[in-house]
Amino acid sequence: MAGKKHSSLDRVLGRLDSLDSVNLANLVQRLARERGIFEQVFNTLQEGVLVINGAGTIEYANTAAERLIAVGSDELTGQTLWRLVPGLLPSLSAGGDEAGGAALPLVAREFELTYPEPRTVRLNLVPFHPDGRSGPPRHVVILSDITGDKRSTEQRIEDERTSSILLLAAGVAHELGNPLNSLTIHLQLLERKLKKLKVGKDTEDLATSVGICRDEVRRLDGIISHFLEAIRPRPPDLAETDVTEVLAEVLRFQQQEFADRGVAVEAETPHALPPIMADRNQLKQVFFNVNKNAMEAMQPGGRLRIRSRSDDDYVYLLFADSGSGIKQEDLLRLFEPYHTTKSGGHGLGLMIVRRIMRSHGGQVGVESKEGVGTVVTLQFPRKDRRVRMLAS
Repeated sequence: MAGKKHSSLDRVLGRLDSLDSVNLANLVQRLARERGIFEQVFNTLQEGVLVINGAGTIEYANTAAERLIAVGSDELTGQTLWRLVPGLLPSLSAGGDEAGGAALPLVAREFELTYPEPRTVRLNLVPFHPDGRSGPPRHVVILSDITGDKRSTEQRIEDERTSSILLLAAGVAHELGNPLNSLTIHLQLLERKLKKLKVGKDTEDLATSVGICRDEVRRLDGIISHFLEAIRPRPPDLAETDVTEVLAEVLRFQQQEFADRGVAVEAETPHALPPIMADRNQLKQVFFNVNKNAMEAMQPGGRLRIRSRSDDDYVYLLFADSGSGIKQEDLLRLFEPYHTTKSGGHGLGLMIVRRIMRSHGGQVGVESKEGVGTVVTLQFPRKDRRVRMLAS
């Protein structure tokens, strides 16, 4: 069997007892340089790397590990990993080294870190014996921040589910058009026959009823047309847009409805907001749905406050109502299709809002407290930020 290959450094270390003071000093310098090179390599990794002993004490941590765990190197070294990641020790000891020389188990798991911000981390723990099988075991711990990947996967699954439901709803709405067309044709025939009959009280009453039916059919047809227009997935026709101008247009359109419900609107939106890239019609749909939800959550005397701000990357619009608020269990299901707490609601409004916002590269957030009200935040990427992202 071929023997294990030894590096030049191994050969030098093998003659350590025979080295004089000069060669020993040179060796120390060489070891220091090689240690520095290895540390630079480990510190360039995006994954966090820890080395722990059998008791879970951290003996080494690279820069990425310090960043993920949000603890400085001076504080991290010497800490016990089991305290930093509760529940890891039982999974490590399960099926452990009962035979003395058997290999310790590999461990792979995900856990949540909350400081300085919530994120999901994947942990892989690999045992090794630096001094051969006779020496005490150590473990290399590799930490990977998978928050973005997990959110992307969850969002993709949710978007696919939403698209399927919307397509189903669109199909049902489209099928409703056929009987409505049939009703329209037969109502027109009835009107023609009524005109040929002798005018009297009975024919006048029938004509009135037929007219009401015709108007209701026309109204239903309009509802279906608007419904299909709202839910049919289509890419936005992006153009430079002044978000304040579009919002003002929607508020003017809904002004009478707010007045009828006795709800006051306070909109403070500076004219100097940075432009965004948006589909004007889809943006109107977003504002209309958010305003509609707010006014329906309030009693007469309620107040809707609209505020705006911007930073280097985004433009924000905040809609705060003084309504009854949303229960915690309902808040968790807020964006689910057909989930609604309103009588007569279809549960598609906020789902459509989120779909449109995501297609614009934005996000929608909802905060609510029962008895106090709800705040809906719309976040749009600035036009110049989108250009920088594309250019990079």
